[in-house]
Amino acid sequence: MQLLGFVDPDVSVVVPKRKLSRSNTRHRRARWKVTAPALVPVPVDGLSHLVPNGQCRCLSY
Repeated sequence: MQLLGFVDPDVSVVVPKRKLSRSNTRHRRARWKVTAPALVPVPVDGLSHLVPNGQCRCLSY
């Protein structure tokens, strides 16, 4: 990795051995799907709000 003329010998750059075809690249990328977070109803000031499950304990009631 080169940064302002400095080369760090401990950092190696990953280089593929051969070119991956377009169909294989798209097939690999298509497998990564985003899933919606699990929403939990939390009462705040008398109103029910849907928040992600991990943020339930962060809210002050």
